Amino acid sequence: MANLILILGDQLSHQLSAFEGADKDNDRVVMAEVHDEASYTNHHKKKLVYIFSAMRHFAGELAQQGWQVHYQRYHPDNREQSLEAVISKLAAEHNPEKLITTECGEWRLHSQISQWHERIGMAVEIRPDTRFVSHKQEFADWAEGRKQLRMEFFYREMRKKTGLLMTPEGKPEGGQWNFDSDNRKKWSGKPPAPAPFRIEPDSITREVVQLVEKHFPDHFGTTEDFHFAVTADQAQAALEHFIDFALPCFGDYQDALSDHEDWLFHSILSPYLNTGLLDPTDVCQAVVQAWYAGRAPLNAVEGFIRQIIGWREFVRGIYWLLMPGYAKENRLNNQRSLPWFYWTGETKMRCMHKAIDATARNAYAHHIQRLMVTGNFALLAGIHPEDICDWYLAVYIDAFDWVELPNTLGMVMHADGGYLGSKPYAASGKYIQRMSDHCQNCHYRVQDATGEKACPFNALYWHFIDRHRDDFANNPRMAMMYRNWDKQPDERRRAILSRGEWLLANLEEL
Repeated sequence: MANLILILGDQLSHQLSAFEGADKDNDRVVMAEVHDEASYTNHHKKKLVYIFSAMRHFAGELAQQGWQVHYQRYHPDNREQSLEAVISKLAAEHNPEKLITTECGEWRLHSQISQWHERIGMAVEIRPDTRFVSHKQEFADWAEGRKQLRMEFFYREMRKKTGLLMTPEGKPEGGQWNFDSDNRKKWSGKPPAPAPFRIEPDSITREVVQLVEKHFPDHFGTTEDFHFAVTADQAQAALEHFIDFALPCFGDYQDALSDHEDWLFHSILSPYLNTGLLDPTDVCQAVVQAWYAGRAPLNAVEGFIRQIIGWREFVRGIYWLLMPGYAKENRLNNQRSLPWFYWTGETKMRCMHKAIDATARNAYAHHIQRLMVTGNFALLAGIHPEDICDWYLAVYIDAFDWVELPNTLGMVMHADGGYLGSKPYAASGKYIQRMSDHCQNCHYRVQDATGEKACPFNALYWHFIDRHRDDFANNPRMAMMYRNWDKQPDERRRAILSRGEWLLANLEEL
């Protein structure tokens, strides 16, 4: 044997850099479902089903193409409980020249693999992950010397680099870079949301469902109604479904929340992008082509590609620029534990219940549910960043550390002191009322800030503003909030702060 080629569960691409120059006759591909990776956090059951099933389908494709594949299926009694143990065993058995792998998406695992050459006693070649538009060093060069990093400016560089939505003269299509101001409509039920894309589980997926139910019974969520794509061809069909049925309205309603619809007009393509079943550039080109063909408006197409080549690339750059220290940031000194209702959904706050319930059923919630509902509450309540980061990593099918951690710690919790975002994404219940129909079905009154039935987001918001005055009073984007707060009569401010104190002391009762 010449080489071992290690393929991880989020590297399911036939164009992966680890395959470059490989020899099907002599090299051996290694894939493994191991206990350490499956259980280091409370992964949602659907997340486990998705990754294991997609891995098994990918390994089958490789075998059909003539690759030699060593595949370890999960069992709690496997002798090899870690990727290192699997590689060590194969290295002893086959004496390969070296191990080849593509850089992984998590600092924890990256630091382990980086030591394997010493621990296992074989050469290890870690190749760049070429599935992204921006390379790590390219982002580091862009960030050098900047006190604050702003996604908007990085996004413009990625537009120029890719040529996506650019005119031949080098200008943005439509005369502006960003159409976010057009993408904030409340959804009232019309136009009707399309049915989500569905793939009925095949025998491989059904077998994995049984495995997860047997060996991970206490993990969060459910395996019921699993309908995600698990192959590249199926993921491509999901992309085409999005373009045909949801993209035309995606822009207008991408920030909307609904009491009755889990998916609305979102693409649900992030799991496939983050595991390699879809290539981000190919996806963006297909979506842009829909605009050129008159099948979708510009605000929808620009909003979508901004999420992919803008925000997705931006948070990855920040992750690798600042890790491992970034994971420990807690600039607002939040110390409260995550309320238990994040795991059960048992809360009288309608928006929180609906977001957590959807998460438990689907292993998915869209970005506004994550940022402005569950995330906003964690920020206002002063939850320890590590607690909420661990929750997001566990419960979402598309959550991998490189994308989850900066989004949660930086954007949601503002725990990095504003390095990623220029202001905290804190909001009262008025934002949720403006973007959803949750409030009309809620136990609490969104109009009130004090009293037993007052929406908890309201008093918590002003309590957050008041207790963090030293952190934010000089932020130009927060000045209006402090002026509004200071204009309130002293008696009202005392009542709101008193309500906020009670809420913080009784989070589990809300």
